[in-house]
Amino acid sequence: MTTFAVRPGSSRQLAGTGTLLWFALRRDRLMIPVWIGVDALMVLSMPNTLEGLYGTPAERADLIRQMATNSSLRAMIGPVFDDSLGALTAWRVGVYAGALAAVMSLLVVVRHTRDEEESGRQELVVSGMVGRRASLTSALLAAAVANAVLALLVTAGLAGQGAVGALALGLGIAGVGMVFATMAAIVAQLTESARLARGLTAAVLGTAFVLRAAGDSATDGGTSQAFGTGGGSSTLTWLSPLGWLENLRPYADERWWVLALLAGAMLLQGAVAYGLAGRRDIGMSFLPTRPGPATGRLGSAGALAWRLQRGGVLGWSIGFLLAGVVYGGMTEGAADLVGDNAGARRIFERMGGQSGLTDAFLASMVGMLGLVAALYIVASVLRLHGEETSGRAEPVLANAVGRLRWAAGHLVIAFGGSALLMLLAGLGFAVGYGRETGPILGACLVQLPAIWVIGGLAVLLIGVLPRAAAAAWGVAGAVLLIGWVGPALDVPQVVLDLSPFGHLPKLPGGEMAWGPVLVLLGSAVVLVAAGLAGLRRRDMTT
Repeated sequence: MTTFAVRPGSSRQLAGTGTLLWFALRRDRLMIPVWIGVDALMVLSMPNTLEGLYGTPAERADLIRQMATNSSLRAMIGPVFDDSLGALTAWRVGVYAGALAAVMSLLVVVRHTRDEEESGRQELVVSGMVGRRASLTSALLAAAVANAVLALLVTAGLAGQGAVGALALGLGIAGVGMVFATMAAIVAQLTESARLARGLTAAVLGTAFVLRAAGDSATDGGTSQAFGTGGGSSTLTWLSPLGWLENLRPYADERWWVLALLAGAMLLQGAVAYGLAGRRDIGMSFLPTRPGPATGRLGSAGALAWRLQRGGVLGWSIGFLLAGVVYGGMTEGAADLVGDNAGARRIFERMGGQSGLTDAFLASMVGMLGLVAALYIVASVLRLHGEETSGRAEPVLANAVGRLRWAAGHLVIAFGGSALLMLLAGLGFAVGYGRETGPILGACLVQLPAIWVIGGLAVLLIGVLPRAAAAAWGVAGAVLLIGWVGPALDVPQVVLDLSPFGHLPKLPGGEMAWGPVLVLLGSAVVLVAAGLAGLRRRDMTT
């Protein structure tokens, strides 16, 4: 157990913060730019896309009318507060950009606080001339640097639509990111597991999104009220930091005082995190992990892997089921929203195929969930690498457990879990849409070969280049960017084909093509086999 000689309140509490900050930014030199790039490009690409979709006043008026009467679309995207391109950009991607900034921030903070303590590296750091709160401060500063860069990119990129609105949107997105950074800092003090800290903070983010969606859906006519009357928002919306970002109203008579809510929450949570950090020892927590059984359900490497990952599988499963229900329920409304808009129809067709509009929308939403499932499989596969680098794998492998058997436990959960997610998403679509159950389930399951290729790449990196295993997040982020933003930007098909998802048949509505599916399945098998072969031959890292 580590103790400190530094007096509480002393300036020496922050000694070494600058060095730790530089080290944190160096370690995240790949992850942070990927997250910033995806988030910024999503926002900055939207004005041109929206101009092509709703270029005339009549088209924008029709959009506003549809959003005012369609509660399911308001729940997913939010209300429209003005008909300018800047306001439409804030409406279309503001909440999602804030959510991405929140995910980036919580990952950064947990990685450089609880992750470091769990691995034992934090004890080595604090044994030197490092203050008690230096690690927490450097983690929060790293998140602040990332969010500041994101805010600058958004502000500069949207300045052509109006500098004031661009500044409001940039500060709002960064503010949401920092609220969840300080939230993660609190949770990291309460829990003894980095995995649990990430999961609990992500659950808070999910709750914030649900509250915002429920509030916007319950506000009848809130969109039309926004013009000239300053229409209000539901109480549920105001309970969510994502709702605060929405009610900042960039490009629509900005409410600058909303930034005070974000700043106040950030400062209050930061103060709580600092208070908690000063009252515990390194490696300990206020909610210690309950000791588990050493036999029975944990009698095998596979059972241990399931014990470690079951919480994540449960959380992702609930999310995919609910997402399927929501997307299925808004299918008819989305068809009404697109109407005769040729540009919007073209985007859906590029994402979902040349079938009817409803089938194209379903195919595009299924494809989006497939892209998100790729993030799950990367996170699940990299849990294998985390067990290795933390030193927890060595006691397991010191017994009568081979490397392949140990790895197989985690990979079954990763690859099988992704199949479960897509199956639950299909069932959710069937519940929300109410028909075409078989075709929708088939459309969800046909995403698996592309998802497994991404997982296979992660396995290959772990087996052959373990120090570059985090690059799997870069691959997943690039695939997400191509699939999400590429069709809207009308990028060439050769770029879309860089993603394994670009080779899948567009179901439902399109024709089933077994050739690409089998090639992707074979590629996934080869990648996993090569990764396991490398893992079997190389030295274990710590």
